[in-house]
Amino acid sequence: MIINPKVMTCIEITEPGGPEVLKPTSRPIPQPDDGEVLLEVKAAGINRPDCIQRQGHYAPPTGVTDIPGLEVAGEIISIGAGVQNHKIGDLVCALISGGGYAKYAVAPAIQCLPIPKNLSMIEAASLPETFYTVWFNVVDRAELKTGESILIHGGSSGIGTSAIQICSQLGARVITTASTKEKCKVCSNLGAERTINYHEEDFVLASKDFTDGKGLDVVLDMVGGEYLQRNIKSLGQDGRHISIAFLSGAKAHINFMPIMLKRIILTGSTLRPLSIRRKGEIADSLRRVIWPLIEKGKIMPVVHSIFSLEQATKAHALMESNKHIGKIILVP
Repeated sequence: MIINPKVMTCIEITEPGGPEVLKPTSRPIPQPDDGEVLLEVKAAGINRPDCIQRQGHYAPPTGVTDIPGLEVAGEIISIGAGVQNHKIGDLVCALISGGGYAKYAVAPAIQCLPIPKNLSMIEAASLPETFYTVWFNVVDRAELKTGESILIHGGSSGIGTSAIQICSQLGARVITTASTKEKCKVCSNLGAERTINYHEEDFVLASKDFTDGKGLDVVLDMVGGEYLQRNIKSLGQDGRHISIAFLSGAKAHINFMPIMLKRIILTGSTLRPLSIRRKGEIADSLRRVIWPLIEKGKIMPVVHSIFSLEQATKAHALMESNKHIGKIILVP
């Protein structure tokens, strides 16, 4: 298929820095390689890794565009060789390694998921990055089981609102932290049994109380820094600690004695470097387990704000203010 025009509007990072370094520009429209599809982007999600890339600390993998953006929703308008399960005209949302802040983006076909029947493009664009992340870390790596307890830090964030719903729907008992009464109420409405305003309450003591002194089974942490040792105190026997970000710092002093005595597993991951094959496996799991729950209305995306593509600077400023609840979306 010949795409016309041959150039597109996109957002580039002109230099490492604050939100103001994001500028609209024109680039050639990418073309799909083998196993890929080209999407006309209808909406793109903003995620914390986008901000870290903008600051110069999270470069895209070799061969991936420097245009930021890790998740999109749109219409397939061209397909590469070997694509079998998608066709031109399909409406999908997709996890990508970069290029989402644009009017067109290329995605591996196996990382594309159908738009749930009850969702808009804007809502669907909020799903891939957070849902892939939560499934990979909480279900695949931490092996969270029905009836187990999980502490989710940052419950009102994009990751947090997704994790609360997924974990509670899978039968886990969810406790979460947030910074305001309003955010705590949202977390409760999404399925958290216990919410903690971390400005007013110690989550270590609250976690012990929540589990009748036993300690938590899993902690999903995006704070890092001094939270790590406190998370360890919150965990019980055979607890699992999953690090997915470190907003308060990448280094911490750790007392290994409780890790050994309680047989705690400390692990973490980044989603972007995973192989396409592995991401495809995650997509299959989401399609099979989570997508039916979305279509039944048991899990719903939480979208806070919508900005035009040219307002990417404002969108990043909102992300870094931590005043949002759920996801921030760009619309080309």
